[in-house]
Amino acid sequence: MNCLPQLAPLRNIPKRGFNNIFAKPLEIINLSALNKFEDGEIVTAEALLAKGILSKCEYGYKVLGNGTVTKKVTVQAAAFSQAAKEAIEAAGGKAEVM
Repeated sequence: MNCLPQLAPLRNIPKRGFNNIFAKPLEIINLSALNKFEDGEIVTAEALLAKGILSKCEYGYKVLGNGTVTKKVTVQAAAFSQAAKEAIEAAGGKAEVM
């Protein structure tokens, strides 16, 4: 006679949310960091690294709309938030997706 209780089958379910192993994380900068550049200058990842705003940039960077931009600059980035794109264009600059 079997005295062991009947156990429910175990299910393999993830303990936390989905984690994409192929994701390429972008570095983040805010609009206020763009004021370190001169009018008419082109802002690229290399220029941000040279000015010390970014410490590394493997997959590109994204510009967020925190702060204000007063300079007329051309920004070449991997992505922009909608507020950042509008603020750059309102200041007379360009937002180019690379």
